[in-house]
This record gives sequence, C-alpha cells and structure tokens, in this order.
Amino acid sequence: MIKKLILGIFALLIIGVGTLFIINGEDKYEADKYNLTATNGLEKGSKIDFTLPDQFDRPHSLTKDITKLIFVFSKKSGHTLKEFLKTKPKDFLTQHKTLFIADISPMPVVIRNTFALPDFKKSPFSVLLIYDKELAKKVKPKENSDKIVVVSLKDKTITNVEFFSNNEVEKIFN
Repeated sequence: MIKKLILGIFALLIIGVGTLFIINGEDKYEADKYNLTATNGLEKGSKIDFTLPDQFDRPHSLTKDITKLIFVFSKKSGHTLKEFLKTKPKDFLTQHKTLFIADISPMPVVIRNTFALPDFKKSPFSVLLIYDKELAKKVKPKENSDKIVVVSLKDKTITNVEFFSNNEVEKIFN
C-alpha cells in the first residue's frame, strides 16, 4: 500500500514538473528585435548603444540624456540592487537619468519564465534585460562580474566605470 502511494506521488510529481516545463519552457524572446553594441566593452571611451526589453517586453533604447547605466551580472547583486531601489520613489531611476540592466542570459528558460520574470514584474521600476549570451559577452566584465557595475555616460560614450560590492549599494548614487 505504501509502495503504491509513493509511486503515485512520484508520478504526480513527474507530471507536475513536466507540465511546468511545457508551460514555461518556451522561449518568447525575439532576438531580432534587440541589440547591444559597445565599441570596447565597458571601458572608458567606449561608445555604447542598445535596444533591450524590460520585464514587460517593452523595448527601451539608450538615449543621449541617460548619464548612468547600472549592470548586474549575478543573482546576488541583482537582488541587492532591486531591494535598494524598492526603498526609493518609483521614478528614482528616471530622476537620476539611470537605467538598470540585468543579465539573465545564463538562466534556463523554464527558471527564467517561472521565477525570475514574475519577480521582476513586481518591481515598480523598469529593469532592462539581457537574454542573449552573445549580447552579454559584449559588456560583461572578465573580472568583478559579481559586483554591481556602474557606467557613467556622456552622449552614449563611457566616461567612467565603477564596481560596487553588495554592501556598497548606497554609494552608487552619492
């Protein structure tokens, strides 16, 4: 009797996971709609331009009035920055002429669709997303990718790059 119960629970678990994978395993990212270029990566003097989707699949293009980009390439730094921004007014990033960009390219599609995107959609601010590993390579630092990367811009040209650890998030806007 117990053996049948365990097999039944196991079968339901497999069916549940399979259903979840079928429902959330489809990649809806439209790569041909988005782009990212950086003439020399995230280095001073590099010219950067992009059109990336936010968490609601709305495209955002870099404009000349944006003076700061904040990149996160790790789950921990992303959570740290999101928690910090949740304590600020809804238009905090806009007031600071700043865009928040998260690299989610390493995530498996089912994890991204089931957990990450619904979590991003709870944010009161836009989070631009890098889905494509090839786009991420253009800006992901070889070192310090676990830190919050803050890029200062003037007319889409990088004037400074700073790296902040998770306990230094308050310093980003000082």
